[in-house]
Amino acid sequence: MNPLKKHLLIPLLISGISATTVMAQQKANKPAPVAGESAKPSVTLNPDTTITSQHEVTIKGQKISYKVTSGTQPVWDENGKALAGIFFNYYERTDVKDRGTRPLVISFNGGPGSASVWMQIAYTGPRLLNIDEEGYPVQPYGIHENNQSILDVADILYVDPVNTGFSRIVSKDTPREKFFGVNADMRYLAEWINTFVSRNSRWASPKYLIGESYGTTRVAGLALELQNAQWMYLNGVILVSPTELGINRSGPVNAALRLPYFAATAWYHKALAPELQQKDLTAMLPEVEAFTINELIPAISQGAFLDDAKRKAIAAKMARYSGLSEQVILQYNLDVPTDFFWKELLRDKGFTVGRLDSRYRGIDRQLAGERPDFNPELMSWLHSFTPAINMYLRDELGFKTDLKYQMLGPVHPWDFNGDNSGENLRQAMAENPYLHVMIQSGYYDGACDYFNAKYSMWQLDPGGRLKDRLSWKGYRSGHMMYLRKDDLSTGNEDIREFIKASTPKGGAAAKY
Repeated sequence: MNPLKKHLLIPLLISGISATTVMAQQKANKPAPVAGESAKPSVTLNPDTTITSQHEVTIKGQKISYKVTSGTQPVWDENGKALAGIFFNYYERTDVKDRGTRPLVISFNGGPGSASVWMQIAYTGPRLLNIDEEGYPVQPYGIHENNQSILDVADILYVDPVNTGFSRIVSKDTPREKFFGVNADMRYLAEWINTFVSRNSRWASPKYLIGESYGTTRVAGLALELQNAQWMYLNGVILVSPTELGINRSGPVNAALRLPYFAATAWYHKALAPELQQKDLTAMLPEVEAFTINELIPAISQGAFLDDAKRKAIAAKMARYSGLSEQVILQYNLDVPTDFFWKELLRDKGFTVGRLDSRYRGIDRQLAGERPDFNPELMSWLHSFTPAINMYLRDELGFKTDLKYQMLGPVHPWDFNGDNSGENLRQAMAENPYLHVMIQSGYYDGACDYFNAKYSMWQLDPGGRLKDRLSWKGYRSGHMMYLRKDDLSTGNEDIREFIKASTPKGGAAAKY
């Protein structure tokens, strides 16, 4: 027997799979695991096991061969005991001769408690779930080629943090505090990344982090944690639909910054006055943004001592921009909660609007009330993503387990104390002249709205000396902007260009 084949078959024989079975699988049309698959699926987690499979995809007209490694890698305690197994999928382009110059993108989703499914099979990965052109579920469920994937320019690692996806804590005796908090999350994941990079010989590669939603808190903090605790330096961080990143915006600023999002949503639902409605979205929004900064924040700051006539004038402008009535805005003292907006905007038409993507409409038990009964966009996404990821991991990639793939896992209570992720990212950029940051936002995202994302970018660099390495991109969809077909293409192209621009030419020194 060929020594290499013998080497690969030994772990399979130990786990109860015969060489004959493996060879038969390799002759089949679908990809076959070559190492680490259990003989029988189980709900018991093996914290350190992998399988590999070979695939092809056509991206931008170019056929690309790639390998997927799926499996688990442990999180250890200080004594080398495995505390948890972290599930991952690692995509490598196989025709690359020099892996040292090949960028590696490490991808996280948010929650906290969300698996990496969303961006993996709907955004940057080489496989795409079946949805319509605006992101709504269709049947039959399934996946197909993603010819917009960034795999042409970078290898991609998708990571499921503890208790998401197939990732699990090994022992019930392990304290939850080791994983479920802002800073605990960053610490163990930085250690885990170090091990992964070492195991897969990726220390020489330009490295990027991409996070979505709470994943932006995670990767912003990881940028500094990797530098300070692992001595690992990044080329870029991509923040998709970012959180507040621990940046203070309480009081009048917090109340005012949501208005541009209200305006975008009202424009989409044709709830604005004709003179605003006839403008294009991106032509209309600068007017609202200027009003927010120059008039609304100062007005709310005056509170009870704002002149009555001025208060009424401000409320009239807010009504014009938001699609809400002047009366209801005055009733809320110019500070309209977002959950009320989602309930109120289309109340007269019998609908609510979505939190994470306000293009989606919902139907409540009753028209009365101050907030929607449910999030229609999240229900829609779980509808399409859950079958697709289970079919993909179990059937196409061949990862056999009886564990439930946890789309949204049990990670609460989560310790949100000590969130300095925005300042951590600024410090990492200051310490590392190579490090660039790009923000991607959907105009119709009401959970992590686009104008708050702009505000975070402004506050990340109050001195203005890093702004040539900070950029913001807007898209005509919601929290998962990539679900809309046009934004899938544009968003991936923006990432592609960001990677190319922030990967220095050989020998270019990192210095000021």
